[in-house]
Amino acid sequence: MTDAPVLLDVSPAGVAVVTLNRPDKHNAFNAEVIARLSDTFETLRANGDEVRIVFLRGNGGSFSAGADLEWMKAAAHYTEADNEEDAMALATMLKRLYDLPQMTVALVQGAAMGGGAGLLAACDVGIVMKDAKIRFSEVRLGLTPATISPFVIRAIGPRWARALFASGEGFDGNFAHQIGLAQYVVENEDEMALMEEHIAKLAFSAAPGAVADAKKLVDDVTGQEINHGLAVLTAKAIARRRASEEGKEGLSAFLERRKPVWAE
Repeated sequence: MTDAPVLLDVSPAGVAVVTLNRPDKHNAFNAEVIARLSDTFETLRANGDEVRIVFLRGNGGSFSAGADLEWMKAAAHYTEADNEEDAMALATMLKRLYDLPQMTVALVQGAAMGGGAGLLAACDVGIVMKDAKIRFSEVRLGLTPATISPFVIRAIGPRWARALFASGEGFDGNFAHQIGLAQYVVENEDEMALMEEHIAKLAFSAAPGAVADAKKLVDDVTGQEINHGLAVLTAKAIARRRASEEGKEGLSAFLERRKPVWAE
């Protein structure tokens, strides 16, 4: 294991694992971690044809404890402009994660606080340990979870977001599942590995371009009135897919009772 605060490993099959690698600091954020995550997500986006699924995990006992103490001390002396630039880097990193064309999966153990919980919310799939410790802790420091809020609100809705943002109440993996922050809860590392394998198999059975378009479809449709305009938008979306090379291959494979090329 190298000393780099963020590691990227991509298998020949196209499984990418992004690892937060500051176990002695519970994988807390600082400016370097945010910059390296941002660059890593941009690299994965640019290599969408070679990477089919992205797992995000933390080395050691925690996923991410949020902001690093030394980084917070330094920020206490920033001007408002400095703070805005600092926060914009975090917001950009989270947006790059959210916009990845591949299926993204957070594997959460131990603490996922503040920005760590934001990483979970920005992924497509969350798999959390039952005894994980999750909290939007910003109000306890006189702050607000502003940069992570778009992703958290989309994940859990405004009602739970208001309650948890305002109270700073901590919760476990079961509660994260209950409110929609995580789709799967596991008991231990063995179950985590099995669920990781299960999700990877699902990703490799799906056409890469269709996965990217399906993710975009959710954003395009969410919050829209169900009317003629939305019907036109969705009709055009499926028409493009049917006319695409993936669409043609998928239908041919189904009719010929064989696996499509992306699942071979």
